[in-house]
Amino acid sequence: MEDLFGGAAPYYAKYRTRPGDPAIEHLAMTFGGDSVVLDLGCGPGTIAIPLSRRVREVLAVDPDEEMLAEGRRLAARERNIRWINADSTALRELPAFDHVVMGRSFHWMDRRAVLAELDELLPPHGVVALVGPTREPREEPWEPVTRRVRDQFGVNTFSASSSFQATGEHHDDVLATSPFSVLDRAHYEERQVYGLDAVIGLQLSYSYSAPARLGDRLAAFKEEARRQLLAANPSGRWELESITEVLTARRPPRSP
Repeated sequence: MEDLFGGAAPYYAKYRTRPGDPAIEHLAMTFGGDSVVLDLGCGPGTIAIPLSRRVREVLAVDPDEEMLAEGRRLAARERNIRWINADSTALRELPAFDHVVMGRSFHWMDRRAVLAELDELLPPHGVVALVGPTREPREEPWEPVTRRVRDQFGVNTFSASSSFQATGEHHDDVLATSPFSVLDRAHYEERQVYGLDAVIGLQLSYSYSAPARLGDRLAAFKEEARRQLLAANPSGRWELESITEVLTARRPPRSP
């Protein structure tokens, strides 16, 4: 997946939905203030940066150096984040950690292999947390238009071979049959308003329509997206009720 998010890092940092304070506080309370947390597939620090203020240290791990560079820039004043260029196949090479959190990265991994390895690496109390949309997320109001534009440019959605979209197996189901089978979830709602630039920027944060994939068609893509979005909604303003789910997974208690 070389250059999967090429050129997307600044758009990702600026336009992707961030977990709000309640979701971050939920993670902090779950992990404990003295914990070292691995943020696996951290991107530009969407979770790592706010979480680092509530735990002892965050290991922010991502295979994309552009994402890490953006994270370092955004967290220039933070002192308890270690930015590490690695992926889910290098877990044994990382410093020790107490818990793991993943945003929208788990679906790119060999999920069962990662969970089996985490079972060997995490301490008995270790938690695996996933932060993202609910199992049946609502379609964004602009998606019919942006999907049509992506189709025109031949850059529509693709996913990892082990993802829910490819296998039909949701993260919940993978976790339920893993060593971390005790699941708990919480939902946090937030109303957001997106302007035209934000909707277009969001498209450029996705792997399938990242700037590197569009190449010299980037300007044409932005212009066509702008034209069609305004044709569908001349106000250039969209409201979205976003729901962030925090799913925590633990090992079952051992029998006495």
